[in-house]
Amino acid sequence: MIGPVTNILTSVALVAASATGIQLPAPTGVFPVGASTLHLVDHSRADLWVPSEPRELMVSLYYPAFPGGRSVPYATEAETTLLARSLGLPPAAGPAFAAARTNSHSGIPLPGKHPLVLLSPGLGAPRYTLTTLAEDLASHGYLVASIDHAYESAGTLFPGNRMLTCIACTATDLRPLEVNRGRDASFVVDQLVSRFPGLIDVSRIGMAGHSIGGASALAAMEQDPRIKSGVNMDGSFHVVATTHRPFLMLGSDLHRPGGVDPTWDQVYPQLDGWKRWLTVTGSSHYSFTDAPTLFPQIGLPSPGPGRAIAITRDYVLAFFDQTLRGRAEPILDGPTAGNPEVVFH
Repeated sequence: MIGPVTNILTSVALVAASATGIQLPAPTGVFPVGASTLHLVDHSRADLWVPSEPRELMVSLYYPAFPGGRSVPYATEAETTLLARSLGLPPAAGPAFAAARTNSHSGIPLPGKHPLVLLSPGLGAPRYTLTTLAEDLASHGYLVASIDHAYESAGTLFPGNRMLTCIACTATDLRPLEVNRGRDASFVVDQLVSRFPGLIDVSRIGMAGHSIGGASALAAMEQDPRIKSGVNMDGSFHVVATTHRPFLMLGSDLHRPGGVDPTWDQVYPQLDGWKRWLTVTGSSHYSFTDAPTLFPQIGLPSPGPGRAIAITRDYVLAFFDQTLRGRAEPILDGPTAGNPEVVFH
């Protein structure tokens, strides 16, 4: 609950945010970021939650681009209003989030084949909540596909002005969801390789996700050998899978060894390729999303340390640079003075 004093401060900050606009942090790479949206329909599969319908996905593509083009919005106000409501935030937070300024433009992709990274959000969270990570990866030369899985977010706008809300949020068994997201990931790879054969290096594909989206990265790797490496950002595993390929577990204080979620202790020994288990001191579940930059700009406490965005970007980028591009990344070898919050287990 938000107390009366916090409500007053939040209201003031929301007025300021409405006047000046929330600004997402600039990407750290050298390339301008282009973005576009795809609506994908897998007619070979029935939707997990509404079996009378085919499986549908909304995908935001981010890519290194030529400069220029129109600025790409963060999300629609209808979508962010539903997200704010689901998180118990003040009503004005929805419009403030919708007005956030991204660093993406409707630019033309740079030629050449780029490594592909798939991003999958947490249950109830739309794909745009991972925009700061997606933009940063794209600025470093990656093609990034951020996926909205139908009926698994607080609200995602589909063609025909259809707002699909979170039927999955009432599920008691999330194992089918995790397996199904792995199938979603494979379908997205199929579609992107078919539509953009000149842009994707099929030998360098990775996947990362937050919460159950991160756990689904492991499920996707088990199902699809094209996905060479994966990252779970603070997600409980619902399926105990294994892989011989590189995997990074990057979590909050809740995911230390022997912590409240036993699934990380169960899964880590099953990973028999290159692996790391890292936690970020002072972080919380939403530290690995856009929340640490959005919340303070509307007067709410950041869900994690002030460097949460930078830490997430640095370690996920280093992981994919090492596993997909073959670059040695010393920050993955052990603790560093520049990142005292990051604990290796």
